[in-house]
Formats: sequence, C-alpha cells, structure tokens
Amino acid sequence: MFESVETLLAEHADLERRLADPAIHADQATARKVGRRYAELGRVVAAHTTWRQLVDDAAAARELAGEDAGFAEEAERLAGEEEAAAERLRLLLLPRDPHEDKNVLLEIKAGEGGAESALFAGDLVRMYLRFAERHGWKTETLDVAESDLGGVKNLTLAVKGRNGAEPGETPYAQLKFEGGVHRVQRVPVTESQGRIHTSAAGVLVLPEAEDVDVEIEEKDLRVDVFRSSGPGGQSVNTTDSAVRITHLPTGIVVSCQNEKSQLQNKEQALRILRSRLLAVAQEAADQEAAAARRSQVRTVDRSERVRTYNFPQNRITDHRVGYTAYNLDHVLDGELDGVIAALQEADQRERLGALEGQAG
Repeated sequence: MFESVETLLAEHADLERRLADPAIHADQATARKVGRRYAELGRVVAAHTTWRQLVDDAAAARELAGEDAGFAEEAERLAGEEEAAAERLRLLLLPRDPHEDKNVLLEIKAGEGGAESALFAGDLVRMYLRFAERHGWKTETLDVAESDLGGVKNLTLAVKGRNGAEPGETPYAQLKFEGGVHRVQRVPVTESQGRIHTSAAGVLVLPEAEDVDVEIEEKDLRVDVFRSSGPGGQSVNTTDSAVRITHLPTGIVVSCQNEKSQLQNKEQALRILRSRLLAVAQEAADQEAAAARRSQVRTVDRSERVRTYNFPQNRITDHRVGYTAYNLDHVLDGELDGVIAALQEADQRERLGALEGQAG
C-alpha cells in the first residue's frame, strides 16, 4: 500500500518549488489550490517520515536486543509505535473526497409534523451554529423562512472554516455525513395531553462551490422577482426584492429573500445554485465510477432516517453506524464530536477494507 508514497513525496517537493515562485501568487485561485494540496500532502510526508524513523529505530533495537536483553522491552515498544504509525499512514493514503477541504452550505427544512417539525428544525439550526462556534468557524444565514412559533420552515446556512485548517478539520470533512432525515421523539409544546409525538426535519449538506468549480451561463437562467414574506405570509418588504432563479438545463430552482436588495438576493441565490450544481455533477461522476466502492455512510439515501433524537431518554442514535449515546442535551448544544467521529471511523474502515480487498 505504501508504493504510492514515493509519488506523493515527489509531488509535495514539486508543489513546494511552485509555491516558492512569486509568479504563482499572481493568480490567487491557483495559489490557494496549490497551497491546499501542499498542506494535504504535508501530513503524508510527516507521517511517512515518522514511520520510516520508527522502522529504523525498531530494527536497531531488535539487533541490540540480540546482544543485550535489556533492549528487548525497548524493541517491543518501538514495534508497537511503528505499527500505529503505519496505520496512520495507511489512513492518510486512502482516496480522499474531492471536496474534503471545502466550506459547506447547510440546508435545513421542516418536514412532517407541522409546527413541531419547524421547531425541531430550529433546534437543529442552533445545534449546528453552536458546533460551528465551538470549532471557531464563521456562519452566515443566506436565506430563512421562519414559522409562526419561532421555528424554521427552511434555512440555508453557509459555514466557513478557519484559514490553514488541517484537511480533516474543515467544515465539509466534519459535516458531510449530516445529510438525511433527522427524527425527533418528544412531547411538543403544543401538546396538552403530554403525549410523545414523532416528527422530522431534513438536512442537506453541500460543498460550497467556488467560481472555478462551476460555470453558469446567463442564458441558462430564468430570474423571477417577487415580494418577500415573513412568518404567516406577512409582508416584510415594500419592494419586490426576493429572487427566484431557475437553472433551465437541470430544472433546479433556488429562491432567496433574506437580503434587503434584489441584487444581494440574486448573488446569494447564485451561491446556493453553484453548490447544488456541484453536488449534482459529483453525484453523476460517482454513478459513472462503477468500479469505485462507496461506503455505507456516504451512499445512504437522503430519504432514509439517519438519526433519532429521543428527548424522554435523553438519547441520540445514528442508525447508519449503530451509534447511541445518552447525552442529547449536550449534542443539541453543539457537542457533536462523538457521533461525527463514529461516522468518520466507519467510513475509513469501509474504504480501507475496499482498498485491501482490491490489493488482495
């Protein structure tokens, strides 16, 4: 499996030479792309250097142990560290998601359950906002339609990571498994009999596209304007500032009414449209790559229930990987690290197994 390391080491050295050339910084988009790849490969280089050093140290300790039994314990310890370093290197060599380093757009929509579903969607929005805050990420609400009781009918949230973040610590790397139907079981505030109800909200996770990722031609767009509305349909603007954009080749429709001006709403709608088109293109590429095995986590149908939030038991269960914890109150306060780690580990195991199966 380590045969590809030499190729990656050579690529890393080449990227280092390119970044040292002042000319590359004249094109900021190219410089960012090269910089991200260089940082990504830097982890591989560091892991490979550590592994090679441990291989040499362990071999020297075994040789000395043949002459002096006092080195036997040292040789055993180094062998364990060598194995752990090799496993870390294997994981870094797994094929990466092409969007791993991107920021994300989160779309959260109320589902079945009426007012209670909208309230739960609002809870999910706050959960992701708190999670982003804990990670030092910036968030921006691109569009929102609120419900009468303070919930959310639908909301689009942009999440931007910190500059120089490690590849596995970006918003997309952390949040890409959140997409799907999230189910809640609790007594709604509107329930007078104290009965537990079940409702749901949907979450869609899109890697945020940059201008270089998706090219949109003006002739492919139909732009309509209409009057914005607030909770209950009341007018919040005196002008027709809301924008609806239809991408004619795909039929994708995006509307935005959060900003005060028509131009701002159009810009936000185009931002969302780019990310949806990028997701469509990636899905098509995945379907064409019939030989590439996709993991259980990454292929889950968005229409399926992915997670249950049970308030009476203070329980959260992710049905894709069998993860259960009784800290729902903490999770809703943004402490999602446990369930996200379980999903990432399941994905890594699946991809590593597929790679070893091919090698076998």
